[in-house]
This record gives sequence, structure tokens and C-alpha cells, in this order.
Amino acid sequence: MADKTINAFEEENVTLAKTPWPLKLLGILCLVAGVALVTNTGIVSYDIADALLGGELASYSIITRIAVALFGALALAIVVLLVFLGIRLLRNNRRKARLIAEILIALTIAALMCLVMLFGMKGYLIVPGILLLAEIALLSYIDPTLAEERELQRKLRKMETRTEVEEGTLGLDSTGKGYIRLDFFNIFWIFVVCCVLGIVVEVAYHMIVVEPGVYQNRTGLLWGQFSPIYGFGAVLMTIALNRFHDRSLIMIFLVSAVIGGAFEFFVSWFMEVAFGVTAWDYTGTFMSIGGRTNFMFMCMWGTLGVVWIRFCLPRMLKIVNMIPWKWRYSITTIAAAFMICNGVMTLVALDCWAERLAGVEPDNAITRYCANHYDDEWMEHRFQSMTINPEETARV
Repeated sequence: MADKTINAFEEENVTLAKTPWPLKLLGILCLVAGVALVTNTGIVSYDIADALLGGELASYSIITRIAVALFGALALAIVVLLVFLGIRLLRNNRRKARLIAEILIALTIAALMCLVMLFGMKGYLIVPGILLLAEIALLSYIDPTLAEERELQRKLRKMETRTEVEEGTLGLDSTGKGYIRLDFFNIFWIFVVCCVLGIVVEVAYHMIVVEPGVYQNRTGLLWGQFSPIYGFGAVLMTIALNRFHDRSLIMIFLVSAVIGGAFEFFVSWFMEVAFGVTAWDYTGTFMSIGGRTNFMFMCMWGTLGVVWIRFCLPRMLKIVNMIPWKWRYSITTIAAAFMICNGVMTLVALDCWAERLAGVEPDNAITRYCANHYDDEWMEHRFQSMTINPEETARV
């Protein structure tokens, strides 16, 4: 009841408080940067379109040309949205500023993916990477509540959380709209737990079905035993099915199958065009879609979705809630930092591996470090299910 009262108060008083000076300064910076860059970005986007239409990029693959065009459009959209973000911040309209920030995060991630596909893990990623971190930090700061109300809500949340820990209901959605609360803590541990469970499933399937009795390392990250495709897949399915957790098993199965199959297809496609990596190939199997997914594995995703939502998720919440109250957020922060570093270093190592196979000699500290510590033999042993062909990338 207290939360609903506070939320109602927040909705009515989003624009009443004075704008804090850091937000004013940030608003001015966004406005100035956006206005200053919009013309140059527009020119670059025009040049990209002219190069595509004029045939200067005709020697590149269609995927490369699409990625170049998409990056130009994304860059222009990001710059324009920076102008609107600056205006909203100066007017202290935090609700719309937060919406713009969320859109900016999605567009910046898409732009980063385009750069990775076109150039690999290079210095081009630094500026959009810093921009992404700034957008995430801004999103957490511009919560549309007054300072006093935020403090009150924090105290109430702390009291309620302690009660939920004692009752074993921490993490559940108290509004009744979904099964769990979709906050960072829950989402992150769902990702980690399913990364580990994914390895167990992959190894067991390979030893029982593919090559009986033969162990194969199915890890997907540089350090530790994690399979991120299962982690991200579980997060997507949890978000999609959170409000439908009590629906029929058939609906949960179908939604999980579609989401899992689409995600598997996208990951396979992105890894191939960005790094030349083929982690699986279902060509020739029943209802294969480009060799990236097929009917059987979509059914497996559907089955995993049912098992996850109905059986594993409630038990996982109980296990995670066993983390001592005083340590839970410290442990989560440390674990999140490790997983981010693990993911970034995995992409860097894959990128260096692809360049070495393409005949590019290590020419900086990072590529030399990877060549010394993660050479071709080490990478082949670590990622036993992967094959890599630099010619399949969309790089310019």
C-alpha cells in the first residue's frame, strides 16, 4: 500500500522539483553535443548512402553494406535523441528523459554491434562504449522522484526486503502482474545460474546423444564454465513469460520455442558475420533454418522454457535468497564485474583469433597479449565446438 501511494505521488510530481545542477549541466552538454554533431553525422550518413548507391562499396558483401547503412542511421538517430534528451533534462521532465535514455541505450547497443561486425574489437568501440555507460548511469539517476521521497522509498524498501527475506518471498512480484520482480538482482542471477545449467545440458547431451561417452568442452566464455546463450535465453524467456507463468503448458512451450529458436538463430548469425565463428550447424536436419536452428532444437527450447518457468525458477529464487543480506549486493556487484570482463575478453580473444587466421600479425599490446596467452591451439582446445573462418565476416 505504501509503495502504491509513493508511486502515485511520484507520477503526479515528476516535474515539480527543481532541476539539480548536475542534470542541468548534463542537459546543456547533451544539447550542445547533439547540435554540434547532428550536421556532421548527417553528412556522414549522406556519404554512406552515396557510397552504397554509387557503387563504392559494391565489392563488399550485402551484409557489410547493410551493417554500414544501419550504423549510419543509428548514429544519426542517437545524435538527434541527444538533443531531445538535453531539452527534457533542462525542463526537468524526468519521465520523458528516462524514456529517451532507454531508447538511447538500445540504439547504442545496436551501433556497437554494427561496429563489431564491421571492424571487430577495435578502438572504434571506446566512444560508443563510454556513451553506453553514461546512458546507463543517467538512467539510474533520473528516477522521477523527489530526493525526500526517494529516501523514504529506500527506507520502506529496506524494511520490506528484510521481511521478504524472513518470509522467503524475496524476488517475487508483489503487484501480482508477474511471477518475479524484474530487477537487476533477479535478472543477473537468472543469467548466471542458467549459464552454468546450460553447460550441464550441453555436455550431457553431447555425451549421451551426439558422441556417447565422449566429453567435449562446450563452454562459451574465456574463463569458467559458462554458456551465455542459455543465460541470455533464460533471461529473454523469463521476461517474456513473467506475466504468463500460470498459463497453460502449451502456451509456455510455444512461446519458449519461438523465443529460443529466434535467439539461437540471431546469435549464430552475429557470431559468423562479426568473427567468422560457427558454433553449430544444423544444415540438413528437419526444418533447419539456415543451419542456425531447427525444429528439434526449437522443441528443446520449448521444453527448457516449461521446465525453467514451472520448476527451476521458484527453486532458484530460494537458493539466491540464501545469500546473506549484508553480502547480497556486494557479491552481485563483484560477480557482475567479473562476468562483464569475462564477456569482453572473450570477444577480444575471438577477434584476435580471427585476425591471426586471416594473416594479420599482432600489432599492439592487446593482440600480442592474446597471441601469447590465448593462441590458436589454446582457443581450439577451449572452444572445441567452434570453427572459425575469417572470410565469412562482414568486415571492411
